[in-house]
Amino acid sequence: MKNIKKVRGGSGNILEPKVGTRPQDNLYLAVNSQWLEEAKIPADLSRYGSFTMISVALEKALMHDFAAFAAGKKAMPSVPNMDKAVALYQLARDFAKRNQEGAEPIKEDLATLEEVKDLADFNAKAVELGKITTLPFRTNVAPDMKNTKVNVVYFAGPEVFLPDTTTYQTPDAAKLLEVLEKQSVKLLELAGVTSEKAAEYAKNAINFDKKLAAIVKSGEEWADEPAIYNPLEIQEFAGQFANFPINDYLQAVYGELPQRLIVSEPRFLEHVNDLINEANFTELKGWLIVNFINNNAENLSQEFRDASFPFTHALYGIPELASGEKQAFQIADRDFSEVVGAYYGQTYFGEDAKKDVTDMIYRMLKVYEERLQNNNWLSSTTKEKAIVKLRALKLKIGYPDKIEAIYDRLQVTPAAQGGTLYANRRAFRNERAKYNAEQLQQPVNTTTWEMPGDLVNACYDGQRNDLTFPAAILQKPYYNLHQSRAANFGGIGSVIAHEISHAFDNNGAQFDEHGNMVNWWTKEDYAEFKKRTQAEIDLFDGIQYGPVKLNGKQMVSENIADQGGLTAAVEAAKAEGDDLRELFENYARIWEMKSTPETIKAILSFDVHGPEPERANVQAQCQDDFYQVFDVKPTDGMWLDPDKRVKIW
Repeated sequence: MKNIKKVRGGSGNILEPKVGTRPQDNLYLAVNSQWLEEAKIPADLSRYGSFTMISVALEKALMHDFAAFAAGKKAMPSVPNMDKAVALYQLARDFAKRNQEGAEPIKEDLATLEEVKDLADFNAKAVELGKITTLPFRTNVAPDMKNTKVNVVYFAGPEVFLPDTTTYQTPDAAKLLEVLEKQSVKLLELAGVTSEKAAEYAKNAINFDKKLAAIVKSGEEWADEPAIYNPLEIQEFAGQFANFPINDYLQAVYGELPQRLIVSEPRFLEHVNDLINEANFTELKGWLIVNFINNNAENLSQEFRDASFPFTHALYGIPELASGEKQAFQIADRDFSEVVGAYYGQTYFGEDAKKDVTDMIYRMLKVYEERLQNNNWLSSTTKEKAIVKLRALKLKIGYPDKIEAIYDRLQVTPAAQGGTLYANRRAFRNERAKYNAEQLQQPVNTTTWEMPGDLVNACYDGQRNDLTFPAAILQKPYYNLHQSRAANFGGIGSVIAHEISHAFDNNGAQFDEHGNMVNWWTKEDYAEFKKRTQAEIDLFDGIQYGPVKLNGKQMVSENIADQGGLTAAVEAAKAEGDDLRELFENYARIWEMKSTPETIKAILSFDVHGPEPERANVQAQCQDDFYQVFDVKPTDGMWLDPDKRVKIW
């Protein structure tokens, strides 16, 4: 047990690299120690690893292209709406204009917020206020989890200031909130608010946020997707509101009164009157204003950008603010993400690579189907339904063939016509909200991509039962046409199978091939699955990683996917006679990561993903082939007793 804990605990070994570490003792360090000793986290980032290295290189290339487009040195590509992305970039990059404007672009909206005099006034203006700032609740349109052919309105509480509700219970909470309070006062003063008023707004905002934190869901609770589904008829839903005209609000936002809503946070709805009431109004007003000023400082002058940085620095330990040039690109990339992603895919993603990766995806699907067929703990009934779901998976590889319609509706007003960065982004945000509201009357669009082509990531969409592999992740170390097949299996192969596994993780297992929340398991099979899921929770729960202990329940879905992904990759490589040593080594390599201690605390408080070193080591410990390939003995650090090795998919 001592050796096992040494690897699984990780705070001493994994965060302190040691060149020459044996893979039998610590696979992650054996592969990555040299890199960990030499790599430096860029000054404007809080973490750096394989994902980030690709992102940084990708961003550098795209920034070069955007600068060339803006200067007229490179012809504008034929990607629809790319000219708008470049126009926004030019507007964001013009710091002479932004600095000259100062707070002027936001003054009218800030005045509107300051003029709200009481709860009745807030209620009457809520729809318009929602176009300016964050409201103390959220609604949005998305597929009905039990009938994914139709859209429905979801209702939830807002996000809180700190990363997670659990963060409020930590020793760091008071300090972080103090930094945010001081930052908010400074920003409001820059916007022309008196020091006395600014201090009052900031104090009230913190008080209201603490009340929210006691009610809204934690990261662990959000990780339970089926618990999101709590349908209510409009009469029962609206009857919960004693102090806010929710029917009027919904009618105005959606053009009609929805007859049924899905309540994602029942606890929040139960306490909504404890939050929205006359006694809380001054705190609520401060919260609206503080959200507004902090959320929009990035759209103003450099002085505002600098003044909005202390909270980010305290929360994530980032030493420096990103340059204005980089911020300009990042804004354009965020607001026109699918457009920029399509340009990236068309320009930098080759057809040969796409074909090869597509072949690998089908290979992994075949391996997965074979593993389901040969599964020794599922009944034939459940196996058949699992295979039906697997065969129904839809693939989205590289970038979309057609840009989503919302981008046609976004219009950039240039500086010559009085446009400001703030005004344009405000208009974009409200056009997106309008577009989302219109989907209530539309059938579900199954062609929508959840990720743009230039994002280094991949995903499974449970409601559409599809897999998305953006072009950006399809490169080294995850994938390369010229690296060995074994290395590719350890990289993109495990990623592909990871996403497939999400269709059968603790959440995905409760949805059918159409994305509907349906129980397709026999009672006995599901009981066994729950038992194995609990073993996965126990495997990670309580591991000390740097300054935090891991929450096995919070990250169980991703750990199940990691387990299934690596297992299927190993199976595929074995079938082709590939070198499993290369596979395991590249699997460890794709998880190389350096993070600031602040970032570890912030992200692991809510993230459903485990820390990268543990994803590499703990999952490798559960692979019997790992022990054979590296001749791991019971006295070695990576040894895990056979009865402790979790095997699900």
